[in-house]
Amino acid sequence: MAMRAAMASSILCVAACGGGGGAVKKSPSTGATTGTATATAETGTGTGTGTGTGEKDPHEWLEDVTGEKQLAWVKEKNAISQGELEATPGFEALRLRLLGIYDSKDKIPGVVVRGKWLYNFWKDEANPRGLWRRTTLAEYKKKNPKWDVVLDLDALGKAEGENWVWHGADCLFPKYEKCLLSLSRGGADADVVREFDTKTKQFVEGGFFLPEAKNNVGWVDEDTILVGSDFGPGSMTDSGYPRIVKEWKRGTPLAEAKTVFEGKPSDVSAYGFREFDHGRIRDWVGRSPSFFTSELFLREGDKLTRIEKPDDAGASAWDDQLLINLRSAWTIGDKTWPSGALLVTPLADFLAGKRDFTMLYEPRPNTSLDGYTGTKTAILVTELEDVKSRVYLHQRTRTGWKRTRVETPEVGAFGVSAYDEDRSDDFWFTETGFTTPTTLSLGNIKRKTREKLKQNPVFFDATGLESTQHFATSRDGTKVPYFQVSRTKLTLDGQNPTILNGYGGFEISMTPGYNSTAGAAWLERGGVLVIANIRGGGEYGPEWHKAALKHDRQRAYDDFIAIALDLVARKVTSPPKLGIIGGSNGGLLMGVMLVQRPDLFGAIVCQVPLLDMKRYHKLLAGASWMEEYGDPDKPEDWAVLSRFSPYQNVKAGVRYPRTLFTTSTRDDRVHPGHARKMVARMTEQGHDLLYYENIEGGHGGAADNKQTAYMFAMAYAFFAKQLGLPPAQGR
Repeated sequence: MAMRAAMASSILCVAACGGGGGAVKKSPSTGATTGTATATAETGTGTGTGTGTGEKDPHEWLEDVTGEKQLAWVKEKNAISQGELEATPGFEALRLRLLGIYDSKDKIPGVVVRGKWLYNFWKDEANPRGLWRRTTLAEYKKKNPKWDVVLDLDALGKAEGENWVWHGADCLFPKYEKCLLSLSRGGADADVVREFDTKTKQFVEGGFFLPEAKNNVGWVDEDTILVGSDFGPGSMTDSGYPRIVKEWKRGTPLAEAKTVFEGKPSDVSAYGFREFDHGRIRDWVGRSPSFFTSELFLREGDKLTRIEKPDDAGASAWDDQLLINLRSAWTIGDKTWPSGALLVTPLADFLAGKRDFTMLYEPRPNTSLDGYTGTKTAILVTELEDVKSRVYLHQRTRTGWKRTRVETPEVGAFGVSAYDEDRSDDFWFTETGFTTPTTLSLGNIKRKTREKLKQNPVFFDATGLESTQHFATSRDGTKVPYFQVSRTKLTLDGQNPTILNGYGGFEISMTPGYNSTAGAAWLERGGVLVIANIRGGGEYGPEWHKAALKHDRQRAYDDFIAIALDLVARKVTSPPKLGIIGGSNGGLLMGVMLVQRPDLFGAIVCQVPLLDMKRYHKLLAGASWMEEYGDPDKPEDWAVLSRFSPYQNVKAGVRYPRTLFTTSTRDDRVHPGHARKMVARMTEQGHDLLYYENIEGGHGGAADNKQTAYMFAMAYAFFAKQLGLPPAQGR
């Protein structure tokens, strides 16, 4: 929903967030053995070394992202890794197989409804950087719809000599003719904003333009936009995001734009947007003092009215209602609403001081709120029950709200989003599973129907595969779920090459889904895939996340270790056959596993990682994550961080599992210096490892399908070599 989406975009996360609030027409939210670990590593304790002791970090020079000497170092490391992995039997066949999957013309084209048009951004072999195109619903329902190309990004990049990567379009309701396009150089979070006319299919001469920055923009009306950008010294937060929101009139210098809201330098970000909803226009501004807190204000001219909610609660408006999603218990009078609940009340009543809520989602021990979306007359809520999706319909009646279970299969992951929010009761419904290709249907609340429109192709042979759920017992006795995808008659002899994937942070849930990459590169060849649902994620709501925050971070790592040990105990695999993979915060997880349990794994792929937890808050967006990890400058926080920070705990003389580190030069969210310095230190200590840094790609690691296919081919070729899996075959 509009406010919810805008707030999320203002608090940019480690994993995958982005975009800006802007003018919103309601929009809802895819083998080497190891040595024995030391007692210190096994218990997750330690003193920390290197930069943690105050000595000069000899590898800090690698933090200069684009320095000539630094890039020469990168190219040297890249050449070694590319030479080895490209020579791995089946590498090229696998790369081409994956590229064919990503470029498939039969995959579901995701769309955004804007008036009569359904807009889609599409990449394939002929259009590696992509086409922004549109069609009608009647056409979209056809097997091969006709598309009207609005912008060819490859042609634009060629004409302008730029390696543009699409970051999205914010179009002005209700005609959607004027749009603010966000274009990134090479995939970085920072982008350039340019005004575009969808009628003429041209950029507007003399139109709104913002130079490269971590911009946050959106429409107020045809001649006015709200802007958060780098206006000069003091205009950005310590985390590198906009601190000031301005109202900019067409035809006037940006320097003369009126400031309408300011956050603090220590905030994560400040934001503002106009919302069009059920015939109403509302203006909102707000600030995020930390990653999981926000202050939200209804703006009426120069008057700001604060939404008096708990700072760590989310809020959104739908029709004449206010929805509040709690992250902590909230006591009002003699009533306490539980952490994780979704509450609703009339907005006017709330602003008048009333606090009479209805609870649309009530947390239970094995459930969590996965998301919600509003249509014209109803609210759809998606819940997770032991990490399995359930969907419920909430409708207003004369006596209150009526809750009805939406008929769905018992097993699978489901996604629900409004088709055209306040003007339709249609909704998009997606269904996916580990071995079932994603399907897209169009449902209608009043008719209680769902029309299947599209289905992704079968990208790998799932014959004889099954997905099962298991629970491991963590060190403190907590039961931690995980999914296993493997052969139905798997031989339990400890010899199955297995990949364990984890994240465990920022309240992000790891839910079932059709993974065509892992399917083609691993499962089809006999490998086992395991998905960990460790604490720090959102699988069981805010408390599951909070259980592994800051000083309790070790619990997430204990959970992951427990799952690995359970796989070994069940004889699914054994340490020499067990590989692990994770990116971003999951890359930190990989680094911690490397230094804490080198005896437990045979190979590690560590992607776009945080690794130097002494300096993470000083690098790019790192300051915005201190609510998750803690502040290294505080002795009490560093005492905890120093025990697991990979860069400070890696040592000479320990036999570590062979690791492939990957990152991107253009990642301006998690600094590539983390991976660079870790590799430099480990190389200096004499450890055997590989490193690959994509020059483009941003935090996603790759800027187009070709780069993505290459990166994943490297990862799975590495696993196959280290864990002992037959070479990939073409198809």
